[in-house]
Amino acid sequence: MKTTLEATANPSPEDLAFLSERLTAFNDGDVGASRRKALAVFVRDEEGAVVAGISGYTAWGWLYVQWLWVDERLRGQHMAGRMLDAAEQEAVARGCHGALIDTFSPNAAKVYQRQGYQPFGTLADFPVGRSRIFLQKRLATE
Repeated sequence: MKTTLEATANPSPEDLAFLSERLTAFNDGDVGASRRKALAVFVRDEEGAVVAGISGYTAWGWLYVQWLWVDERLRGQHMAGRMLDAAEQEAVARGCHGALIDTFSPNAAKVYQRQGYQPFGTLADFPVGRSRIFLQKRLATE
């Protein structure tokens, strides 16, 4: 088989979908179906605008929080913790036993640790001058 190697900043949606389908099929055969399902939590103001939110997914019995953002006006009011609680409750309802989150903000890491997340790894200089911190939490499944 003759091949070419292509690096691109603009992959086609079709190529990305194909890659996702093939990797999913491989993983399903290797470790079982992930049952990946999106999970989002939003906080809206009186006009319906999003002022805080979480976006992530559940898969293989884990909640992965990919994005967590709180508007500056709501910071310091435990909004991140309330949203994490809501996401974790939904994850447990979906059968999850653990949660994963990462950050390169030392302040966010402290918030997550107050919520029961424990660091399990760091990646230095991601971005330069900071460390990306990976945290996990066991979820109550009773």
